[in-house]
Amino acid sequence: MILASDKLIQEWTAKGVWGNRTLIDYFKEHVGNYPDKECLVDPLNKAALLGMEPERLTYRKLDRAVDATAEGLVAMGIEKDDIVIVQLPNCWELAMLYLAITRAGGLISPVPMQWRSSELNYVMDKTEAKAFITMKEFGEFGHKAMGLDLMSSHPSLRMIITLDEIRELSRGEITGKLASIPIDANDIFTLCWSSGTEAQPKGCPLSHNNWICQATFCYETAPIERGDNLINAGPLVNMASVGTVYTEWLLGGGKLVLHHPFDGPTFIKQMITEKIHYTLLVPAVVNALLKHPQVDHFDLSAMRAITIGAAPPSLWSVQELQRRWGIEFANIWGMNEGPADIAGYFDIPDVEMRVDHFPQWGKPGATWHSAMAGNFHAKIVDPATGREMTEVGEIGELHYRGPNVMAEYFRDPAITGKAFDADGYFNTGDLFKIKEGNCIGFFDRTKDIINRGGFNVSAQEVENILLGHAGVADVAAVAMPDEMMGEKMCVYVVTKGDSAISLADITSFMKEMGIAAYKLPERLEIIDAIPRNPVGKILKKELRQDIRKKLGVAE
Repeated sequence: MILASDKLIQEWTAKGVWGNRTLIDYFKEHVGNYPDKECLVDPLNKAALLGMEPERLTYRKLDRAVDATAEGLVAMGIEKDDIVIVQLPNCWELAMLYLAITRAGGLISPVPMQWRSSELNYVMDKTEAKAFITMKEFGEFGHKAMGLDLMSSHPSLRMIITLDEIRELSRGEITGKLASIPIDANDIFTLCWSSGTEAQPKGCPLSHNNWICQATFCYETAPIERGDNLINAGPLVNMASVGTVYTEWLLGGGKLVLHHPFDGPTFIKQMITEKIHYTLLVPAVVNALLKHPQVDHFDLSAMRAITIGAAPPSLWSVQELQRRWGIEFANIWGMNEGPADIAGYFDIPDVEMRVDHFPQWGKPGATWHSAMAGNFHAKIVDPATGREMTEVGEIGELHYRGPNVMAEYFRDPAITGKAFDADGYFNTGDLFKIKEGNCIGFFDRTKDIINRGGFNVSAQEVENILLGHAGVADVAAVAMPDEMMGEKMCVYVVTKGDSAISLADITSFMKEMGIAAYKLPERLEIIDAIPRNPVGKILKKELRQDIRKKLGVAE
């Protein structure tokens, strides 16, 4: 499935950043070069998580599983450009399916384990997916039964495939029939999902060439090297893990260690025993690692680098990483739509500056270490007038163009039209401040979202749902700070009449609606009126200040 226009393909091909190699080609090259090298490691807790013993796969063994599974999917009826929704926890089988579905000619669309019928009904409608791969049960929830319910209302959905069946396919015959299935470097490799101001998730299709550019950019800007041992800290379903660990593994030919769900002691043990060189973490996890009572006994001497994202890291934490273990850090910002910025020591050697400065790619007169970055362009735009801003200190929306950016929101021309300007720049919706040294810095989100442990939750979606509760007259959802998750959700509710509402009432109501667990609020505040401006817009800043004050958190 190719979604990029001929004009876009010609432009990036002529510039030498889009080519003919696919991610499958990179993987097969590693298989040929290092067949007996260990390449993929299951979570330590796989037995408790899935009832299966953790496994360690070489490139040869993984390659066989990829091709056997792909042939099995083809035999089941998967054809070129068919979309396969996959809902699995982090395990080698999930990592393998990215390759197997592609090898079969299909298109993987990974979704979080927390998604329920509300979200899945929407993406099934949008994608007309042919297959749904999931667990029979996970965390006392019947995922297969949910899939069968979905099948009854979605004619395109013809098969529900469980993890056990995938494992059986991976041991099947290999006949060579895959050789006739064409895979183009401009074919879509993943269809991930992003939530923002829209109440429903938005499909973000990225091609092999998009991902190859993204991973190459990471190698050129962050302190990561080909062949490194990598570990993921989050779900293997979106940019946070696919874009910072998984595709780098496919390009670099190293070892990928899987972790799920996030557990501090287990994660530290894996980093030490697997001799991890590189990973991505959020600031709260870095702080927790450095403040652990046993930190003096952690041998992280193999660790070369950590990219830190979701929020600016503290200066103390990055200085401690360097002092204790010589670990370099890169400040990273990115989106499921593809735009990304990385401040590494190559471009911003000053650590104090690096915690809140990013290179402004494409700024006239600026030069950077990364060759790939010469194809990225970032401009700051006044959201009211559309004027490009150039003066240090000015704040505006970040507009971004590059070969790593998706061509469109999946089957959503209306939202696509709003997101891209006439020159092909994608409006990220995030506010950045122009800084000295040809740099910019993240300032705030214009999207009304809550970033809960790496999952973006639309405040509008939650508010719309709760307005359907019989006892709710008005509601506003806002982020509240949390040391481990980064942010959690607080809802401010105005009750109808004398209705008495508890947090349990609200979460039960949302669960009955089939809403994902990570979208459930963790705190309820009952108030007399939701603060609004003269045109009726909720004054979220006031509410965020109120909850921070109640939590005793400084501004």
